[in-house]
Amino acid sequence: MTSSTPATARPEDERLPFAQLLIYGTQHILTMYGGLIAPPLIVGTAAGLSAPDIGLLVTAGIFVSGLATLLQSLGLGPFGARLPIVQGISFASVSTMVSIASRDGVRPVFGAIIVAGVIGVIASSFFAHLVKLFPPVVTGSIITVIGVSLLPVSFDWALGGVGAKSYGDPGNIALAGITLLVILVISRLFQGFVSRLSILIGMVAGTLIAVPWGKADFSSVGQGKVVSFPPIFGLGTPIFDIGAIVAMTIVIFVIMTETMADILAIGQIVETPVDHKRVANGLRADMLSSTVAPVFGAFPASAFAQNVGLVAITGIKSRFTVAVGGGVLVLLGLVPMFGRVVAAIPAPVLGGAGIVLFGSVAASGIRTLSRVEYGDNLNLVVIAVSLAMGLVPIARPHFWDELPSGVGVVLDSGISAAAVTAVLLNLFFNRWRALTKDHPSVFAAAPDERGTPLPGTSES
Repeated sequence: MTSSTPATARPEDERLPFAQLLIYGTQHILTMYGGLIAPPLIVGTAAGLSAPDIGLLVTAGIFVSGLATLLQSLGLGPFGARLPIVQGISFASVSTMVSIASRDGVRPVFGAIIVAGVIGVIASSFFAHLVKLFPPVVTGSIITVIGVSLLPVSFDWALGGVGAKSYGDPGNIALAGITLLVILVISRLFQGFVSRLSILIGMVAGTLIAVPWGKADFSSVGQGKVVSFPPIFGLGTPIFDIGAIVAMTIVIFVIMTETMADILAIGQIVETPVDHKRVANGLRADMLSSTVAPVFGAFPASAFAQNVGLVAITGIKSRFTVAVGGGVLVLLGLVPMFGRVVAAIPAPVLGGAGIVLFGSVAASGIRTLSRVEYGDNLNLVVIAVSLAMGLVPIARPHFWDELPSGVGVVLDSGISAAAVTAVLLNLFFNRWRALTKDHPSVFAAAPDERGTPLPGTSES
């Protein structure tokens, strides 16, 4: 492969012919597209928005993700890691946004994102010190709860969507099952590029099947403009609620942790130096994009881990491929008609795809927890209690109803409750050295999967 870049230049600065940039950039977009459109669909549905308004959320999310990708990959002053990193609407924020939106609509969500984003921008320069509060025992618990808390959404979709007249119809379940089956078959029979498109292909196949079945309604697609700049505060001006802001600030720190991990990972894959300053620049771009997102009607942006994996698989290290992909996203975001098409995808089809998408998030959390050391500590207790607190809103949705609204918003989001619990318990059990003991609890002596006591523990 030829390059116009000197051999001494950084690998990520390699310049390829535009045709190759467009092909590889589009591949990045197709790889992350299913995960990109899911958050606005989930939150818009939870807020009770109409199909055209959900379409606005979708196109706004695409538009902001494109701008965020351009800022992260090309950089502007102290903003941007200048690495091949694709930015998209964060899954980590969905559970909290659903909790807020289902009560009060999307306006408090937008207000909370703006304030939390500003806090994130300010914290970016010294976040390396705060990241110590989020070791694998904490992040693994949080990510697991994120996935598990989203699964009920996919189940409701599979039944036809809450409030739908056909809710619970066996035909809806069958359509969701067909969509899931297509995704699984493609994932098993194909590899590489096609396999990574399994979610998108499954959704397209499910939708095409739903049309003659009478379960797809595209009547609203023609309503509104075909091409338009995303309206400023098109879904209303933001509302600033203290409880929502606290909950979203916790989410922002989780997003920053994930983005930092992705920046470090992509640096290793590209084989380029990534120092504290570069990490801070990447986080700063991440948070600036998240702060501006609500202005256009979008949600927090973060680095997409699946695209980090794509860089490793393809070996294409040029950040300009990602930048071209970001440009494609911006153009798609200027076509609201495209967003209305996406918003018209039948709920059961989303349900089938959601089982894989959200289950994968939970599986990622479990994978992180598998790297946690359980010998001679109370990490087992940290995880157990954090998961339990995170699952309270799922198992008993009205558990916190009698608490003050500010406290209720924080605890009624599984991710917020799990994050607060995990951070505090990790500090109490693992950081407070005054209470550290050689054998702190019987929970630390649990045997591994082979029945052998963990290192440092005894049979008793």
